[in-house]
Amino acid sequence: MLWYRAGEIGSDGMGDARFVEYLMHFGVTRQEALVYWTLLVKGKQTGYEVAKEAGISRSNAYSSLAGLVEKGAAYLVEESAKRYIPVALEEFCENCIRRMKAEEDWMVKNLPVEPVEEEGYITIEGEGNIEDKIRNLLMSVRERVYISCSVQILRKFEGETKRLAAAGKKVVVITDGEYFMDGATVYVTGDKGWQIGLITDSKYVLSGEYGAGSLNTCLYSGQNNFVMVFKTALANEIKLIEMRKGEKQR
Repeated sequence: MLWYRAGEIGSDGMGDARFVEYLMHFGVTRQEALVYWTLLVKGKQTGYEVAKEAGISRSNAYSSLAGLVEKGAAYLVEESAKRYIPVALEEFCENCIRRMKAEEDWMVKNLPVEPVEEEGYITIEGEGNIEDKIRNLLMSVRERVYISCSVQILRKFEGETKRLAAAGKKVVVITDGEYFMDGATVYVTGDKGWQIGLITDSKYVLSGEYGAGSLNTCLYSGQNNFVMVFKTALANEIKLIEMRKGEKQR
C-alpha cells in the first residue's frame, strides 16, 4: 500500500516532494497530484482502489479523478466497474505546454496596448526569478553579450550561451577558472564568488548576487547611464586581465 507523509509521495513514504510541486505547475491540485501518482504507479484503478491506495476518502478520490479527467491527466474506462488510467506523464505535460503556448500567442496578439519598455532600476530577488531573467535576456540577444560570473554559475547557462556563439553572436565571458567555449572569447580572473554581471546588446544590464547561499538580489536596468557605467567597468576588468597576462608572459 502507498502512504504519504506531508509533502511527500512514493512507496513507504519515501519519494520526491518535487513531483507534486512540479505537477501543480501544470494546473492540478495537490490531492490530484497524489491521485495521479497512484495511477502512474498502480495503473488502472477504480475510485475505491485509488482511495485505499492513497489513503483518502472515496469522495475525495472520485473528486480528484474527475478533476484529472477534465484536465487531461487521466482517462475513464467503462467496464463492469468504472476504472481510471493515467495519461502518460510526458504526454500530459506536453499537452499542457502546447496549450499554454497557444494561449500565450493569443494573448500577445490581442493585448489591447503596446508593450511598454522597462524603465528605471528594477530589483529582482530570488534565485528562480533571477535565473528566469538571465535566460530571457540571453534568448533575446541580437548581436552581443558579455557575462561575468564563476564557472559554476556559467555552466548553468551553457545551453543559451553556446547557441549564441554557434549563431555567430559575439559572446565574451569573464570567469574565475579554466573554461572553453567554441566561438566565445574567454577571460580568466580571480574568484567571482556569487557575483554575476550581464550586458546584452549594449542595452540591458543585470548585476548582483546569484546562486545557492547568496543574497540572490540583482539590479536590472536599461538606463543608458547604468549601461555605460557597467560597460566601462567590464572594459577596465578585461584590460586588467590582459595586463596581468602580459606580465606573466614576460
